Amino acid sequence: MPSSGRPDTVYYFGTCLVDLFYPEAGLAGMELLKRAGIRVVFPADQSCCGQPARNSGYFDEARAVALRQIKAFPQPWPIVVPSGSCAGMMKTHYPDLFEGRPEHEEAKAFASRVFELTDFLVNVVNIRLTDKGQPLTVTWHGSCHSMREMGVVDQPKALLRQLANVTLVENGREKECCGFGGTFAVRQPEISAAMVADKVTALEDTKAARVISGDCGCLMNITGAMGKKGSPMGGQHIAQFLLERVDG
Repeated sequence: MPSSGRPDTVYYFGTCLVDLFYPEAGLAGMELLKRAGIRVVFPADQSCCGQPARNSGYFDEARAVALRQIKAFPQPWPIVVPSGSCAGMMKTHYPDLFEGRPEHEEAKAFASRVFELTDFLVNVVNIRLTDKGQPLTVTWHGSCHSMREMGVVDQPKALLRQLANVTLVENGREKECCGFGGTFAVRQPEISAAMVADKVTALEDTKAARVISGDCGCLMNITGAMGKKGSPMGGQHIAQFLLERVDG
C-alpha cells in the first residue's frame, strides 16, 4: 500500500453465492471501489473459499481449495471480499488449516491481506457517499461470521447512515443467527426454519421496507422465508443498495 495506507490496487474475491445468485452485488462492490479511485483486479482462477468443505469436516479437501485461492492472489495487494462469511474463512481459518505444514507462513500472509468490503470502504478507503435516492426505511442484518470473525458490526451501519434519505431502524434480533449456516440448514431443517422465522418477525417488526445485509447466504435464507410467508419486505446486498442510492 502507499504510505497513506490507501491502496492503488486491490484484488476482489467474488464468492460462490455472488457468482451464482447475486452477480449484481459483486459488480456493485467492484464499482464502488473503482469510483473511489482504486484499480480492481479479479483473478480468473479464483473459486470457492473452501468453507463448505471445512465446515463439513473435509479438511484435506478444504486445504486443496484454500491453496488454490492462495496461489490465485500472488501480489501483495489487499483482498476485498463482499461477504463476511467467506472473508472470515480466509482470514481466520486459512492459517489454522495449514498449521504445522509448509504452507503455513504463506497462508498467514494471505490471511493478513483479507478485508470484508464494508470494513475496507469505511476504514481504509474512507469513502463518502451522496444519497440521490428517494426516502426509504431499512433495517440491517449482520451475519454471524462478519460480526464474530471479522469484527464487522458498525461499519455497514456507518455507510447506511451517510445516506441522507435513508432511515436505519435496528431490529431486536440483530445479533442472532438467521438459521442458514450452510449445510446446517440442510442437516437441521426444523431448527433452521424456526430460527429464520424468528429473524423474519424481528425484521418485519421494524416496519422497514427492506433488509440490507453483507452476506448473500443470509439474504438467500431470509428473503426465501419472507417470500414463502408472503412478506412485503425485500432484501438486498449492501453493495448493490449503496450503488443504487448514489446513482439515484
